Amino acid sequence: MCSHQPPCPTADSPDHHTAVITSAHPEQGWSLLCNGTIVFDDTGELLPDGRTVDPRRSLGPLAVAA
Repeated sequence: MCSHQPPCPTADSPDHHTAVITSAHPEQGWSLLCNGTIVFDDTGELLPDGRTVDPRRSLGPLAVAA
């Protein structure tokens, strides 16, 4: 799928999210990478085989009850 040199990581690679963006849709909150992965603004991902990668969210500071 990728014609870049060096080629982008495949969708099965641990660093698959570093592939080149081929189509960006910031108004809709997603981008298509050249390896077929769709990445969402919330850091979730949809892989070409239909698997999903959950968003990587930090919990931030915990609220302390007074």
